[in-house]
Amino acid sequence: MKVAFDVVIVGAGPGGIAAATAAAEAGKRVCIVDDNRAPGGQIWRGFDQVDPKKYPHGDVYLRWTSRLRKTSCEVWTGWQATDHPAAGCLRVERDGEIRDIRFLSLILATGARERFLPFPGWTLPGVTGAGGLQALVKSGLDPRGKRVVVAGTGPLLLAIAGGLASAGAEIVAIYEQAPLARLILFGAGLARHAEKLAEGLSYRRKTRRAPYRTSTWIKRVEGSGRVERVVVTNGRKEWTHICDWIACGFHLVPNLELPRLLGCRVVDGYVEVDSLQQSSVKGVACIGELTGIGGIDKAILEGQIAGWAAADRGAEATGAARALGPHKRFARELDRAFALREELRGLAQPETFVCRCEDVTYAELAGCGGWREAKLHTRCGMGACQGRICGAATEFLFGWQTGGVRPPAFPVAVSAVTPKVDAPNPICK
Repeated sequence: MKVAFDVVIVGAGPGGIAAATAAAEAGKRVCIVDDNRAPGGQIWRGFDQVDPKKYPHGDVYLRWTSRLRKTSCEVWTGWQATDHPAAGCLRVERDGEIRDIRFLSLILATGARERFLPFPGWTLPGVTGAGGLQALVKSGLDPRGKRVVVAGTGPLLLAIAGGLASAGAEIVAIYEQAPLARLILFGAGLARHAEKLAEGLSYRRKTRRAPYRTSTWIKRVEGSGRVERVVVTNGRKEWTHICDWIACGFHLVPNLELPRLLGCRVVDGYVEVDSLQQSSVKGVACIGELTGIGGIDKAILEGQIAGWAAADRGAEATGAARALGPHKRFARELDRAFALREELRGLAQPETFVCRCEDVTYAELAGCGGWREAKLHTRCGMGACQGRICGAATEFLFGWQTGGVRPPAFPVAVSAVTPKVDAPNPICK
């Protein structure tokens, strides 16, 4: 099945919604595609339309989703972009069905995911990503009475701990690997972002009964068949906590699969864009976490810039671009403040799995000279997640570059890529 739009946006988080709204309000025929069941992305997952203001950024959610609904933009939920079979064409898949979408302009707003680092016991049931546990709770998992240790790095640790506490979990402790001096410097910079500082303080108030330690990280997790206790360290001393769940994540990494598939230039881990969010590939813009981990305000502003640019509203796009400076600085400050410490490279033991899909240990990978050799000899990165977890881990542990992406960018049913007898070829022409 072939359809055509002026502007196609991949990703219905805050930035994608802003881009779609800006382009649609300017009179363009717009489609926004997202693999979740409703728009909102991770930050607005599970928001209640009746009373969104009880959630963080709920008023922003209400304002932007209301504007989007008033446009003629088509919202395709449950669809995942998997291929770029021809110029000006995007292939999407849902439940084995494929569609090819023609576009004049493409805006990628695919967001970011958590970075996971291996440590002994990280594969035990009960160990989850910090954001992953947050998503599960938003989707209905009951955390009441559960003892939770939150650990890793990044400003989301406090936000996630605050959300879990509000949902009834007992936050045992919060452990941040970054040193206090860096966090103080980062906090001083937040004076320019008063609303972010107030938001962080509100999360800390919700978790005030739980200790918050800096320069501390998980050393190992222990348990028989599931999490029972966790050992943390500051490099000099160790602490042990009895717990039910561990929420652990080491900041965020952008979802670069689609930008790389389309050939967008990536520099220092992010897509390189010009002042109007245009990538090195003509007609393809990238916004939000793809260009730097900077939060909701940066994503929304970049979304508007890209949407206006796609709608030939150059004056509006250029005017908005002038306001991006503080948001870009904030993204750089985040990366500096929560940079990973060297001690984390030594957490994995020889028998610790690094690639969970294919059960590849640290010892097996340590003998390889790079990502390609590791794939050929150990199948690291060739499992269901296609290196989305172990790829970021091996970049940190060994300094490997994971390279390009081949279609389909994400796992799909064989029936979705196998031509059917007597069926027309769906590739855009």
